[in-house]
Amino acid sequence: MILSSQVLSRPSCCRIALTCNSARRSLCEGDMSEVSSQQESHRIPHSCCQRPRKSSSKSVTQVQAQATEAMAEPAYTIPVFRQRHVARTTEETEETEEYQRVTTKVEKGLAAIQEELRRIRTATKTQVDNLAIEKEVKQMMYKKVDLDEIPRLPDFIVALRPHTVWEKTPVKLFCTVLGNPRPIVKWYKGGVPVDPLSAPGKYRIESKYGVHSLIISRCAVSDTAEYSAVASNAYGTATSAATVIVRRGTGGGWSSQIGLVPHLTEIHPSKLEVSLVECFPVTFGVEGESASLVCTMVVVPDLPNLPPVVQWYRDDKPLKLGHLAETSMRGGVARLVLPHLAKDDEGLYTLRVYSKDGTSEHCAYLFVSDAPTLAAGAPGAPMSIKAYDINSEYVLVAWRPPNTVNEAPISGYFVDRCEVGSDAWVQCNDAPVKVCKYPVHGLKVGHRYHFRVRAVNSAGISRPSRKSESVTALDTTEDERLQGSHEGVLSAPGQVVASRNTKSSVFVQWEAPRHAQGLMGYYIDGRAVGTKEWFPCNHKPFKLNRFVVHGLTPGESYVFRVQAVNVFGLSDESQESSPVEVESALATPSAPYGICMLSCDGSSMTVAWKSPKRCGGSKITAYYVDRRDADTLVWKEVNAGAIADRVCTVDNLTEGTFYEFKVQAANIAGVGLPSAPSYPMKCEAWTTEQPGPAYDLTFSEVRSHSLVLVWKAPVYTGASAVSGYFVDMAKKGSCEWATLNQNAIAHRYLQVTDLEEGESYVFRVRTVNAHGIGKPSMVTEAVCARLPPGTKEIVAGVDEETGDIFLSLEASDISATSDFVWSKNYKPIGECPRIAVTTKGRTSRLSFINPDKDDLGRYSVVVTDTDGVSASHTLTEDALNAMLELSQAIRNPVVPLKHGLNYEVLEKGHVRFWVQAVKISPSLSYRFVVNDKEVTSGEGHKMSHDVATGVIQMIVDNFTRASEGTYTVQIHDGKAKAQSSLVLVGDVFLAAVKEAEFQRREYVRKQGAHFSEALNFVVTEDCTVMLACKLANVKKETTFHWYKEDAEVLPESPPSVMSGACALPIPLFSRKDQGVYKAVVGDERGKDTSTFDISGQVFDDIINAIARNAGESASDIVLQCTPEGIRLQCYMNYYTEEMKTVWKHKESKIASSEKMRIGGTSEMAWMQVCDPSDREKGLYTLEIYDGVKTHSRTFDLSGQAYTDAYEEYLRLKAAAFAEKNRGRVMGGLPDVVTIMEQKSLSLTCTVWGEPTPEVTWFKNEQEVASNEHTRITFDGGKFASMVINQVTPEDSGKYSINVRNKYGGEFVEITVSVYRPGDKIPEAKLGQPKMATPVVTPGRPKSPTPPSKTPTRKSPTRAPKSPTSAPKAKSPTRAPKSPTPKSPTEAPKSPTPAPKSPTTTPKSPAEAPKSPTPAPKSPTTTPKSPAEAPKSPTPAPKSPPSTPKSPTPAVKSPTPAPKSPTPAPKSPTPAPKSPTPAPKSPATTPLSPGVKSPTPSAKAPTAPPKSPSSSPARSVKSPTPSRLVKSPTPARK
Repeated sequence: MILSSQVLSRPSCCRIALTCNSARRSLCEGDMSEVSSQQESHRIPHSCCQRPRKSSSKSVTQVQAQATEAMAEPAYTIPVFRQRHVARTTEETEETEEYQRVTTKVEKGLAAIQEELRRIRTATKTQVDNLAIEKEVKQMMYKKVDLDEIPRLPDFIVALRPHTVWEKTPVKLFCTVLGNPRPIVKWYKGGVPVDPLSAPGKYRIESKYGVHSLIISRCAVSDTAEYSAVASNAYGTATSAATVIVRRGTGGGWSSQIGLVPHLTEIHPSKLEVSLVECFPVTFGVEGESASLVCTMVVVPDLPNLPPVVQWYRDDKPLKLGHLAETSMRGGVARLVLPHLAKDDEGLYTLRVYSKDGTSEHCAYLFVSDAPTLAAGAPGAPMSIKAYDINSEYVLVAWRPPNTVNEAPISGYFVDRCEVGSDAWVQCNDAPVKVCKYPVHGLKVGHRYHFRVRAVNSAGISRPSRKSESVTALDTTEDERLQGSHEGVLSAPGQVVASRNTKSSVFVQWEAPRHAQGLMGYYIDGRAVGTKEWFPCNHKPFKLNRFVVHGLTPGESYVFRVQAVNVFGLSDESQESSPVEVESALATPSAPYGICMLSCDGSSMTVAWKSPKRCGGSKITAYYVDRRDADTLVWKEVNAGAIADRVCTVDNLTEGTFYEFKVQAANIAGVGLPSAPSYPMKCEAWTTEQPGPAYDLTFSEVRSHSLVLVWKAPVYTGASAVSGYFVDMAKKGSCEWATLNQNAIAHRYLQVTDLEEGESYVFRVRTVNAHGIGKPSMVTEAVCARLPPGTKEIVAGVDEETGDIFLSLEASDISATSDFVWSKNYKPIGECPRIAVTTKGRTSRLSFINPDKDDLGRYSVVVTDTDGVSASHTLTEDALNAMLELSQAIRNPVVPLKHGLNYEVLEKGHVRFWVQAVKISPSLSYRFVVNDKEVTSGEGHKMSHDVATGVIQMIVDNFTRASEGTYTVQIHDGKAKAQSSLVLVGDVFLAAVKEAEFQRREYVRKQGAHFSEALNFVVTEDCTVMLACKLANVKKETTFHWYKEDAEVLPESPPSVMSGACALPIPLFSRKDQGVYKAVVGDERGKDTSTFDISGQVFDDIINAIARNAGESASDIVLQCTPEGIRLQCYMNYYTEEMKTVWKHKESKIASSEKMRIGGTSEMAWMQVCDPSDREKGLYTLEIYDGVKTHSRTFDLSGQAYTDAYEEYLRLKAAAFAEKNRGRVMGGLPDVVTIMEQKSLSLTCTVWGEPTPEVTWFKNEQEVASNEHTRITFDGGKFASMVINQVTPEDSGKYSINVRNKYGGEFVEITVSVYRPGDKIPEAKLGQPKMATPVVTPGRPKSPTPPSKTPTRKSPTRAPKSPTSAPKAKSPTRAPKSPTPKSPTEAPKSPTPAPKSPTTTPKSPAEAPKSPTPAPKSPTTTPKSPAEAPKSPTPAPKSPPSTPKSPTPAVKSPTPAPKSPTPAPKSPTPAPKSPTPAPKSPATTPLSPGVKSPTPSAKAPTAPPKSPSSSPARSVKSPTPSRLVKSPTPARK
């Protein structure tokens, strides 16, 4: 029974075993993909292991083999049970024996049973397979067509729909697309592909369950565009588009929209998605400055009223906010500002942001170094001031000591206290305390205090620490107490180990001191290998025994030491660590990127990629490529072994299928992360005639305005060879491409110039062959045109020891894996016997071996595994020749000469022959050879050399005409030799001899009085030219003389020789002052002469200096009217016609002409517009050029100014016409007549006037009628005469003639004295000529006011003498120079005398003294023409008292003249000298300020009438109303 039951159970057991094995096999097959994916993270690079990378297929094969073996095992095995070692009963023993007996029988039939089971299994499988085939046939017969298996184009079941959203809110675009095979969907914005990596956190693309979506997390107005989804597969393409409009809220509309935002609950941070984008790096600050830690993030949704919650920590403790730490969170930017740094602020800062995914955090260290100390060598400030054991009696203040690296040890501390609300700090301890704690006593109970500490050493006192928090001096039940510690400083820390961390940091760890009670922290110091100066790595005690030292120089080696800190100070320094080079720690490389297809033949595809941006600290040794169908998720390996190049050809592909690729890089640390999958690439044979794309576009030599783009030739060349390339450029974010080269270039590099600094650009390359332009390359990453910090260029030079010509570059940044890759014309230089490349540290040198013209070209070098360190240098033929010469000199030792043999004439006439070598040694030997004869050092020759300067010299004391010849110096310095010669013959020698003789004379000259500074000129403020010189070695007996053109000049003040400086003033400088000036100084020791030639350029320089002074002092232009026109005048310190002055009218230069007259005086420049009209209106400018600068003054002659001036001009013109045509006596009458009784007296004169004047004779102011005794005649309207026959004493008296017409006239007085024979001849008295005023007087227009500001400089010309003291008169026949009638006496330059004071009034002509001068020689002279105003030798009658005095000087009379009964009033203001040359017209003289009439005043023959017209016969009107005329020249002292 037992046997049969066991046998019956075997088939079921077999079935169970078969089922288990089948399940295990299916499980293994199902896990193949998982095993394959797990293999990706355990790949081993080929270089690290001799065997190739293990393939996931191998693991699957093993699993399958194990499953097969399991299936082949017996279906059931009877286990052999172990014997039991426990006590058994008799019954149990019997049962056991029975069981063993049955088992033995069963084992005998086991083989037969297994054979039967195998047969049954095979038959069952065959039957099952037959049934399955029959079923499949039946299904196919009745099966309907499945549309999903039919190839179809992509079709959008759910299309995109438009959206209108508010700014800063998210939007989601989604669509559903069907197609077979499954379509690939790409998203576009305005026709440009959407790249989520271009704006991290901005875009998110999802594809789940056939629904494709684009999520824009935070919309901006710039996101308004048409978005499209393009679905494509092997059979076609479909597109769905929709418009997204982003509106910006304004005013109430935006507020109302904000209200529509759902209100979040109090746990709103859990509903936000936060991604940190740019985080603050390790920061370095200085005490007293400010620091800002900024972190930008993307928040979805970003709502202004619901920002994410952020928290700041320092050293893992929440940061206490206040005036010392300010935080803000707005606009996706978290900011921490520390406005006033102290060493207490040093530490590890952490930012934690709470979001729905938990917390995101970032941390970085902030280092705060000591501020400059108050005294050199003083310690830094203490820190961490804190109060403990607070009570009413005392407060225990504790602190942390500063780090002292190179300073003297700290000898103690001062503790200061200050009451809250006060700025007065009180020192608490008189003597420095040596430990870092101090009990402060003497506090007022209930008052609040701050504390601070200052450190002291031998150099001085530190800056005060940051004040502590305020404490109140009260007894409290709970306060913090300072934990006690053992007495004394701690022992030094143990072993210090430094290891690599990053490119600029090192990880340092150490063993704690043996007894670390009371430990406050550690100070870490560092030192560069090869230097002695230690620097502090931290400025605040760090509590952990590991620290990361930042801010180190990449590639440098450092050692470190550590000190422990407690309240008693700093421990001894630990032992130094082993040197460690600053390099990045080993890690796997980052992911490659930029996968692109280079060629496809229908069954294989060639792809390329770019190397990772980070190599992980070791060289990349292998690449691994995976591929997958675009419509599957399973990746398959392309290469089991390592690929060294960045180009791979993938075989065994299906034509028409889309494939995606990803690449991993491997180094010694392992296999890095895979790249992002490439875009789907269709396996379709390329048959175009145009070439494929170029690839591997790289940048080098990126500068502020240029860069170099390098690329590789395309793999697919098309139907013909590649003939050139076009390079396109666009700004980042722009779709406008610009082609940089008009013609295709054959080489594969291009230097791009004219870039905007700080702008980012992208590039692409298009390949050209005979059939056209091919596909463009993949667009490069954006590159910013900015000069990398620390950039250095290639240096070309010659090795000073070997003479090798080299190109060298010192890299600013380098890593352990960096290589210097040299290229010529951007083609890598391989093994070349003409070039040798050596690298040492940061410097790489390319040396040329026997260089020639074949080596010319552009050499470049790229430092790999850096941030673009590269440079180039063009080796030109000229530079190569220069370096070849230097190389020849180095290889053939010669003494390099900086200067060849030369000569120099020294003082006393000695001549120094010298040569200078670049470098000489003390063992130098040399000799001088003159005319093939060696010269030795001795009398007349002195030889010497200076090792420091390399100068070798020989001084010849007596250099004469016999010294002509060739001079040679031969130098020997070790093995090096040099020789230099100088030929002194002919003109060169004569010049040297002349110079030597001159220096000998100069030496002799300087033994006596001589000129230390030669003559030169200086222009003073008043434009006086001073010829100045300086003297030396003078004494009292020394004499000094001035000469001009060898004629001695005697200055007003004698020269002061003892003062050491002499000057000769030249006032009113002009062209007449040109000439050679000479100054002679001498005494018994000899004399010296200095000459100065004022001509040519020197004269021009003086005139320019005067013009500069005059231009700066020039006043504003003023207006003055004259009878001829309108005159514009500009006053200045000095004016001369040699100055470069230009008058302009409306920016047009004015030339002097009859219409526009230009002139000036010593005090002003003027320009006169004759007979003005409206054409002369406008802006007038006077420009004075001083050789450097142009000084301008302007006057606007238009509007009311022109109207007033024109009216004044018309009035003066009428007055001048009246003056010109009035009646007058031209000559012929004497002033005094003395005649004997019974003689006949004939008084005859010539008169003139237009129209013909009337003539009236008076005796003693009574009209004389013609009779037999007195006969009066007037012939031809010209000749008037009065004849007295047989005069008697009664005929004595004062006779006068009055000549007048409608324009006015004048009368002349003649004194007649009749004496009897034998009587004494009576004394003669002068008569007074008088002038009548014109009959018609024009109306009074307004006249421009003269300028208030006038130069204060005195007139450079002497004032003329009073008209009564004039010398004898000249003949009146000469052409008059003055516009007024000239006196027969000698007239001064100006028609009006220059008064000494503005208030001085010249005397009336009636008060003039008597003159004994005889009558003029020609009393009957007539003028040449009526237009001329001849001089009048006869006195003019005095005008009425109301007429002011004339500026014309009175004429002396030879006979006494009685005084007028009414004296003429004095002029209210003086008449200064006229500044203008006298024109021909007699009435054009401009008037001085205050002078009201240009005509002489005249007394009436009788008592003055009340009105000028009351007595036309006796009182004639003046031609110019006195109250209307203004002076052109302001009054001056």
